[in-house]
Amino acid sequence: MATVTITTEYITLGQLLKDAGVIDSGGAAKWFLAENRVLVNGEADTRRGRKLRVGDSVTLPDGTQVAVAQAE
Repeated sequence: MATVTITTEYITLGQLLKDAGVIDSGGAAKWFLAENRVLVNGEADTRRGRKLRVGDSVTLPDGTQVAVAQAE
């Protein structure tokens, strides 16, 4: 499982996809989420502005899981 660390209260789904290297720019998030099934905590979600907090996990179309963790 891959991990994206945050220093803020939350990260948006679009920013997480960018930070995880799934997309090249934040603008590609809308297209990516419309064309691919992404699960947030086991439920499909297409909102690029979805707020993810520490402990949330995202499952990508290829089965890779990305967890949100607090930076130390």
